[in-house]
Parts: sequence; C-alpha cells; structure tokens
Amino acid sequence: MLYREAGQFKASYQADQAIFPVAQDRLVMLALLVIAFLVVPFVTSEYVYRAVLIPTVILSLAAIGLNVLMGYCGQVSLGSGAFMGVGAYAAYNLAVRLPFLNPFVCILLSGFVAAAVGIVFGIPSLRIKGFYLACATLAAQFFGDWAFLRIKWVTNYTPSGSVNAPPLQLFGWDLSSPTANYLVALGITLALALAVKNIVRGHIGRQWMAIRDMDIAAEIIGVRPLYAKLSAFAVSSFLIGVAGAMWAFLYLGSWEPAAFDINRSFSLMFMVIIGGLGSILGSALGAIFIVLLPIFLNQALPPLGAAVGWQISTATVSHFESMIFGALIVFFLVVEPHGLARLWSIGKEKLRLWPFPH
Repeated sequence: MLYREAGQFKASYQADQAIFPVAQDRLVMLALLVIAFLVVPFVTSEYVYRAVLIPTVILSLAAIGLNVLMGYCGQVSLGSGAFMGVGAYAAYNLAVRLPFLNPFVCILLSGFVAAAVGIVFGIPSLRIKGFYLACATLAAQFFGDWAFLRIKWVTNYTPSGSVNAPPLQLFGWDLSSPTANYLVALGITLALALAVKNIVRGHIGRQWMAIRDMDIAAEIIGVRPLYAKLSAFAVSSFLIGVAGAMWAFLYLGSWEPAAFDINRSFSLMFMVIIGGLGSILGSALGAIFIVLLPIFLNQALPPLGAAVGWQISTATVSHFESMIFGALIVFFLVVEPHGLARLWSIGKEKLRLWPFPH
C-alpha cells in the first residue's frame, strides 16, 4: 500500500514525461542521494571505498555507455575495454603535455578523444551487424592492446609501460583521498547518467531504438542509419572514455596496458546482460552485482569449505567465480533476458497491488 499511485494526477505533459513520475520514486531517489553524498562519507572505511564504492560507481558509468550502444541501438561491441584505455591514456597525455589543464578537465576531454576513436571503429556498423560487427569491435580491442603497449609516445616513453596519474587538485584543494575520489566519481557519473537518460527519451534515443528493433523499417520511415549508429558509437565511447579516465585517475592511480585488456570488455558486457539491456538502472545494478559477487565469494567460500572439511584456496575461489559468472549469463539469457532491471520492475508492479491478489 506504500507504493499506490492513487491521487497522483498529471496535469501537464512535462509532469507526465518526468523521469520519476511517481512521488514514491522521487522520495526514494532523494533519500538515496542524501545517503550517498551526506551519510556515506562519514561512515565508510577506506577499504569499502577502494573495494566497493569507487569501482562500482565508475563501472556503472562504463556499463551505461556500453548499454547505449548494445541496449538502445542494438550494436554489439566487444571493444569497450579498449575505449576505456583510450580515455585513460588520453587524459594522461593531456595532463602531461598540457600541464596547465586541470586533471578533471583532462578527464572530460578524454571522453571526446574516445568518442572520435569510437566513430572510426563504428563505421563498419554501416555495412555489417551482429556477429560480424562484434568481430570488428574486437579488432578495436586488439588494436588498443597493441597501441598501448607498443607505441611509446602513448606512455610518454616510460621503460616499463606503467604510468602514474597526476595529483588531483581543484581550486587548491587536494582531492587525492578516497572520500574525495568517491564524491567526484559519483558526481560525474550521476550528471552523465542524467544526460543519457534525457537523450534516450528524446528524438535521438528514439532513432537508436528504431534502428535496434528493425533497421530497414527505420530507414524507410526516415531514420538515417549513418547518423543514428555513429551517434550511438560516439555517445557510448564518450561515456566509456570518461569512465576509463576516472578508473585510471581516481581508482588505479598507476596502471599498465593490461588494465584495459579484453577481460575488461567482457566484464562490462556481463554487467549489461545481467543488469538489463536498454536500462540505465540495469547498468548500475549489473555493476553492483559484478563488483560485489567476487568479494562475497572470497568471504563466503573459504569458511563454507572449512565447515565441510575442504580447504578452498584463492585460485579455487577464482575458478568458482568464473563458473558462477558463466552460469548467471546463461540463466539471465534464458530465464530473464531483460536482467535485474526487469525483475525490479516486476517487483514494483506487484507492490502496486499488494496485498491484493495479482
């Protein structure tokens, strides 16, 4: 009965098209924002910041970027790890070669560099799709791995290939603490997620979804595949590039090319599939799930094995993690293709009628 919409009337088009048209949703979102910005910084330890909150927030943005391409435009991509790397190394080179730029400006500018690279590798989508497009974007991943490792200019000619992020400062304030990193990452992620939510609800988003549902019919009714597909690649790569720059500057601090290998691409794809294609919320839920599952398994499996007389090593836990990931991917594809976001939607629909029978 707490989720009833009775008496909530929409008197204008703006009210009817609001992102949160139900008053309870607005209150819950406001409460979550208050907790995230005003409560969490005072009660959270450094371990929780580094192991859970910061990676979850940043990977949520990367998953949103991939969801723009796969969920809303229907274009398969296996090169998201490379685009994260492009964002990270672009931000690093901007900070090194243009030292008068603030690191946060470099982070945002790196998104435009990643968008340009994404448009280049999105050109094949005009002629191919499905499995063939996946192979084309996989080539982007392999090219990125080679470029980050072999082109010494990218890493500023460091002998080991490892680079360090510049110190983070804004208006003379040191923002290198975990709390500051978390708040900066959360603010950027929320701002870009809100922008994406409004884009997908506008005419650009409708073009993406028309291409996704049936590209030939979309072209017949006036949707330009060139504009729709390349704009999806640009927006997706921008978001993933910014996420990659934040991953490098706010989370890793120092990194090597292996930080953005194909495993990162698969991890982001798993987030989108488990969270739900075509859902901003699903991207965040998928990121939360993928980040928390290994931590849960590392904490739960060794005591569970000890209880039955089985000494479970760290390597065994890693194997269990891979098996569970694979099983979950198959489960969601077969049982609930729309992922956790759809389960959340079903739960809200049932809550509207509770306690009456459905």
